Amino acid sequence: MKNKYTPLVSVKKNIYQRSERMLQDANLTLKNAYAALEESLAQLQNIQQPQSGSMSQFLSSRELFDTQRALISHNKEWVAYAKETLREAQERLKRDMIEYEKFKYLELQLNQERLKAEKIQDAKDLDEIALMTRKRDKKERVA
Repeated sequence: MKNKYTPLVSVKKNIYQRSERMLQDANLTLKNAYAALEESLAQLQNIQQPQSGSMSQFLSSRELFDTQRALISHNKEWVAYAKETLREAQERLKRDMIEYEKFKYLELQLNQERLKAEKIQDAKDLDEIALMTRKRDKKERVA
């Protein structure tokens, strides 16, 4: 049954579904950030430090280590940002779910009140029909 809350329930459901998609995207971003961090840590372990050679080789090796450490730092910041985004998406989903459930409940309550009023009206109509039939039967018996 449609009532004044039906359009609001539809809108709140769309917002709730959008929040679910945002949470899924945030989970995927966090997973990608962790994968990038693990990969950069593994690459750092695979870098070989020269044991002998020219100064330029040592300097290039040092630069390679510094670059890899900067990449690891960047990936750690990405993981922290992704965690924060995930937390915010979870909070938003929770708020949107509460709003959706609230309006869904109000819609259900209004529908139940309407059904109850219709049942009462139907009972009154049936009683009136029964009274009219009873009066007509009495008139037919008398005549």
